[in-house]
Amino acid sequence: MKFIRSFLVMAEMSIFGIGALFIGLVLFPVLALFLDENKRRKHYAEIIHKSWKFFIWVIEVTKVIGVRINGNLSDIRGKIVVASHPSLIDIILLIGQMPNSLCLAKKELLKNPIMRNIVKSLYIINDTDPEIFKKDAINALNDGYNIIIFPTGTRTQPGENIKIHKGAAQLAVMTGINIVPIKIETDYPFLIKNHSPLDAGEKTVNYNITVLPEINISEYNVENIGEIKARNHISEKIKECIN
Repeated sequence: MKFIRSFLVMAEMSIFGIGALFIGLVLFPVLALFLDENKRRKHYAEIIHKSWKFFIWVIEVTKVIGVRINGNLSDIRGKIVVASHPSLIDIILLIGQMPNSLCLAKKELLKNPIMRNIVKSLYIINDTDPEIFKKDAINALNDGYNIIIFPTGTRTQPGENIKIHKGAAQLAVMTGINIVPIKIETDYPFLIKNHSPLDAGEKTVNYNITVLPEINISEYNVENIGEIKARNHISEKIKECIN
């Protein structure tokens, strides 16, 4: 049983990689010939949302994982979304369930041959010129896109005392947009950091995705306490929600 599950994981990750290459190297460049530059992100985001939703369906049908969602992900619009990050497929799970969603990414992802064109088309690079990042993020939020951020910066180990980076809090203070915390939990350490990606256990790995109450940014009065304290307080609240 364990061998079969490992084989399924390998096959499904291969399908994902081939699909990403096709989308990034063939579909997006072809569509770019016919779409106005201002409309590309909308169409690209819809393609990624639907293709990743299909991928989730595949890995659920084959019983590699099961996904339970507590709350309504599909109705979230124009929000900063912060999520815990236990596994490699967290971003696929979220974007597959949340239309019109983008993600922050480091520019080193542009070196990934499989994801490069998708990252260039849909992700917002956060370790770039601050003014460019600010403009890109504000424009995306104003256009109704969600920006998904993993505030731990990397996948976390079970039981780890997580450290929260302040990028999400900084973006919230900068834009005045509320934060939606999402907690992702699994009942088996699947696709976690420093473990074999083929280790899928002996039974279905259950993902529990919980949408928590919004963090209202207006409650953190920047004018009274200052931007640095506001960012610190918001980051503490984020940790409290997703830890």
